[in-house]
Amino acid sequence: ARRSARAPAARVAVRAMADEAPEAPEGVEQLIDVRVGKVIKAYKHEEADKLYVEEVDVGEAEPRQICSGLVPYMNAEDIEGQLVVVLANLKSRNMAGVASHGMLLCASDDSHEKVELLVCPEGAVPGERIKFGAWDAEQAEAHTENQMKKKKTWEKVAPGLRTTDGCVAAYKDLEMVTSAGAVTCKSIAGGTIG
Repeated sequence: ARRSARAPAARVAVRAMADEAPEAPEGVEQLIDVRVGKVIKAYKHEEADKLYVEEVDVGEAEPRQICSGLVPYMNAEDIEGQLVVVLANLKSRNMAGVASHGMLLCASDDSHEKVELLVCPEGAVPGERIKFGAWDAEQAEAHTENQMKKKKTWEKVAPGLRTTDGCVAAYKDLEMVTSAGAVTCKSIAGGTIG
């Protein structure tokens, strides 16, 4: 009962964010640094009921620690071992006392009752940058964490991210692709991504 009571507020917040989103210039999707990550470990946050803390290999010297509000939607075991999509150029934030260095991207239905991880196909390499459109296409250099915040890059891109009828993640009509193929979710067609 508690979750359904909060769902309308979440929908309003998402709608308000989309309404306030700055104009998205052509090619803005290339400025977000979206990477393949392999979840090494996922466990419940000690101080927050709805948060998991994940340790994610994104091809750096040490795994990244990322907090995500996925407890109401899936078990930690459903996350561990997955090749996920990590938004890597967000400024770190403190989430109930734990530093979070990025965001796992997920698909959700319009009511936000169903949420699924975006996953990369087997063979995708942790740390590789995910592209929009053709794998062999040139891609602009991603914004730094400070540029992302100052220029509101994520706020410009997020409203254009959706899953296709075939459950493929896309920005407008440009599919998200890795060296091993397209990024997908399990079953949410036409869903939002965030």
